[in-house]
Amino acid sequence: MINIYTTDENGKIKELKKLQKGCWIDLVNPDMEELESISKKTKTDLDLLTKLMDDEELPRIEEGDNATLIVVDTPYATDAKYKHKYNTDPLGIIINNDGYFITVSLKKQSLLNDFKNNKIKNFDIKKKTKFVIQILIRLAGVYQKELNSIDDYINRKETILSKSTDNKELVDLLNVEKTLVYFSTSLKANDIVLEKLAKGNVIKLYEEDEDLLDDALIENKQAIEMASIYREILTSMTDTFASIISNNLNDVMKFLTGITIVLSIPTMVASFLGMNVPMGKMGTSNVSFIIILAVSFVVSILITIILKKKNML
Repeated sequence: MINIYTTDENGKIKELKKLQKGCWIDLVNPDMEELESISKKTKTDLDLLTKLMDDEELPRIEEGDNATLIVVDTPYATDAKYKHKYNTDPLGIIINNDGYFITVSLKKQSLLNDFKNNKIKNFDIKKKTKFVIQILIRLAGVYQKELNSIDDYINRKETILSKSTDNKELVDLLNVEKTLVYFSTSLKANDIVLEKLAKGNVIKLYEEDEDLLDDALIENKQAIEMASIYREILTSMTDTFASIISNNLNDVMKFLTGITIVLSIPTMVASFLGMNVPMGKMGTSNVSFIIILAVSFVVSILITIILKKKNML
């Protein structure tokens, strides 16, 4: 899918039907025909475009004959059934020497929606360097937002796990831990890209862009730190609560065993007294049943007290 945008004299973004110099071309899961068309019309190396069709493409900076490619990793939800189960996907940003700005991704990038919906202040597609940095700041913000949501989720799970005997809660946390591994790896790779951009050798940095790039670096490093801290907390927490769940299960088994012992007393008494043997006056008394019940009850109470004192019930 190909979408083409430009900004008017009032800084408002609008969609175009045809290419024009200085426009933004957004490619979402394009087919080979679309890639070849854009490559030919913008004089961009086809190789730069086709590389981004690999979902394992790593964050990096690469220069072609007529364009510069910047690849970063962006998060996406992999399974709606599991909350906070994420992976990362490459987003390619191509700055063409003829004035075209191209973004290429296999999936729709929600972080670009704010640009398309005129929610970004001082946004101008013609300012390519600033546009790149603004995307990177938004990307770091997306990671931070999801990491904060993961932190809240972990805190909620902590209360549930302290009383749980179900492995499902641990499985949910393991999915979150896997997400944090992906986030941490991708954020560190994105940080390398930002550091290279900060040197000013890849794309020309203007004075107003330097402060913005510093903000992007700070936001990304903060996201790296958050991912690292939450991952350590979660690792420790899953180990601890695996033991707690095991102990909870042991407590349940201990209680059930104690109850089984207590309830077996009346059964044993009734079994002995129900044997086909002479019992003298006990066998013919009108109150024999009451006596048997009383004896069973007293013995059961004594056994319960003994088990309670030994912390077995």
